[in-house]
Amino acid sequence: MKISGLIITLNEEKNIGKCIDSLFRICDEIVVVDSFSNDKTAKIAKEKGAIIIKQSFLGDGPQRSYGLQYCKNDWILNLDADEFLDKDAENFIFTKEYLEGNYDAFSFRIKNFLDDKLINFSGWYPDYTVRLFNKKTAHPSDSIVHQRIIAQNAKKVPVHILHYAWKSLDHIILKKNLYTTWQSQQLFDKNVRVKFYKPILNGIVAFIRCYFFKKGIFNGIDGLSFALIQSFFCYMKYAKLLKIQKQKI
Repeated sequence: MKISGLIITLNEEKNIGKCIDSLFRICDEIVVVDSFSNDKTAKIAKEKGAIIIKQSFLGDGPQRSYGLQYCKNDWILNLDADEFLDKDAENFIFTKEYLEGNYDAFSFRIKNFLDDKLINFSGWYPDYTVRLFNKKTAHPSDSIVHQRIIAQNAKKVPVHILHYAWKSLDHIILKKNLYTTWQSQQLFDKNVRVKFYKPILNGIVAFIRCYFFKKGIFNGIDGLSFALIQSFFCYMKYAKLLKIQKQKI
């Protein structure tokens, strides 16, 4: 069974080559939906043999959905440009284990890295997400940020994607700030409304969960830092939603 690789990109020249190389070990074609990058992303992807589609950014889910029409195969392996297949994930796909049973989507564990340091505490591991799915019965949601795959019969498998998303704590904060802006607007558009105490309550709960129950406390200053990051941005998502609510009154 052949597989199409699908990647959405914006200014990913540092990662796109390695991501494509990773996918071509499994896939017979790779489609890159590029949001008009102003670096060498498209050039590198083309030189690596990928199909390049230009499309202004529609949102995380819609951008991926847009790319599906250019994928000739039913099975889709959908990675971000800063993600790469670990050896166990390659073996799972190469041996065609995904064809066993009546499943149309598979969630892989994500190993998140800060530079080259694995963050496997404070709620950052195991972070499951669907990366392999059959487009005949499964599809990306319409979420602007952190989309999920809507499937009829999904399965979690203990294999890994390597995610090199951040170079520094500043980089995490920059990205998370943008994501919470998108998330708050998305919640408002879905008619989610919250009380004044929601940001505080959820921020406190997120910290307790990440620091005490998700092993942050056993990982020194890094454990504390990542628990605080999770807590703060959980707070900010709802604080921004409250602000939108007040502006619309």
